[in-house]
Amino acid sequence: MGCNWRIEKGEIMEIVNRKARHDYFIEDEYEAGIVLTGTEVKSVRAGKCNIKDCYGIVRNGEVFLLNMYIAEYKEGSIFNHKETRSRKLLLHKKEIRKITDDLNVRGLTLVPLKAYFKGSNLKILLGVCRGKKNYDKRESIKERDINREVAKNLKNIDS
Repeated sequence: MGCNWRIEKGEIMEIVNRKARHDYFIEDEYEAGIVLTGTEVKSVRAGKCNIKDCYGIVRNGEVFLLNMYIAEYKEGSIFNHKETRSRKLLLHKKEIRKITDDLNVRGLTLVPLKAYFKGSNLKILLGVCRGKKNYDKRESIKERDINREVAKNLKNIDS
């Protein structure tokens, strides 16, 4: 479980937070840029990044990502970055206002779902999420198993 790198067609690297889809119902999604230093970008391009345990907060009208782990760049010098520092996310003011309302009024959580490069920029797909209870998780697992069984039976019929 957790995060894993995938390389799809066209050499697009993305890190996926699979645990988020298991633990939360995703109400809304936003694509955000992220402010990084040079050594952080190089480390992410090398695949040394983890978004499994991080979450977003709104502070003074700005959105920050806390606990995002980016390993130190081994060729870095004294200007190397801290591994789990707070990182600012870049969103439109309207989006920040909507996210703030969802977090404060509706009691939802801001969780990163995916990190990927779009051109030369790192983007974070944020989900405004509502937590699942244990019985919801069991129901999701049951539903996934049923869908897998149906797909397996359909495949056997076609063959």
